[in-house]
Amino acid sequence: MTLSSPQRSALADQVIAALRTQITTGEWPVGTRIPTEPELVEELGVARNTVREAVRALAHNGLLDIRQGSGTYVVATSELAGVMHRRFADADPHHVAEMRGALETTGARLAAQRRTEQDLAQLGALLERRESAWESGDAERFVEADASLHLGVLAASHNDVLTAVYADLGEVMRDFLRLDIGDELRPEAHMDHARLIDAIRAGDAEEAAREAASHTQEWRCGTDPGGAETGTETGTRSARSPRAPQTPQAS
Repeated sequence: MTLSSPQRSALADQVIAALRTQITTGEWPVGTRIPTEPELVEELGVARNTVREAVRALAHNGLLDIRQGSGTYVVATSELAGVMHRRFADADPHHVAEMRGALETTGARLAAQRRTEQDLAQLGALLERRESAWESGDAERFVEADASLHLGVLAASHNDVLTAVYADLGEVMRDFLRLDIGDELRPEAHMDHARLIDAIRAGDAEEAAREAASHTQEWRCGTDPGGAETGTETGTRSARSPRAPQTPQAS
């Protein structure tokens, strides 16, 4: 027996494209609630059923999460990011940290070799944003600012494939960072990232790689190979001053 699948209308495809653009450009950041169905109907000038179809399609693809009684939230910036988030949601934190280390170390080394003046200006702004987020005491704001800085470093590598893979894994790493830092930002837990940006600015590829590796080394120290927490990243860091000279185990 052959079953015919319903064909999606061209108008629904246009709405899907419009909503996806809002997500991929950052107009609707990960974690935010999108406008309600009536608001989207009014904004887009289409029927309610068309909006509903588009939202359901994006939810099926992993970009949106429809929560009954709460609303619809952005959970990924691309279809692949949604797949990655679901695939690695229960991954061993130790393995996530190792993956992060491999990508960020390579990205930092390349960034030091290839960065432009525009890249350096952007990294400076992202570093300031990260420090401001830390000072605010808002853990979620800090997680987003920290993730943006690291993605900025990868972008400065000018390796589009490496940057895209890192971006698609971004929410996986944010989840583990949220778990690691908890709900409170403690003063002794501050981890300096200025040295990483300074090394990239100086074009010192090996120092940039060492700094990037040190950040995730301490994150790995927060878990055992079996995935059980033995202390958070912040707890591991508390033994040294944020600006103390670093060994190959830094932020």
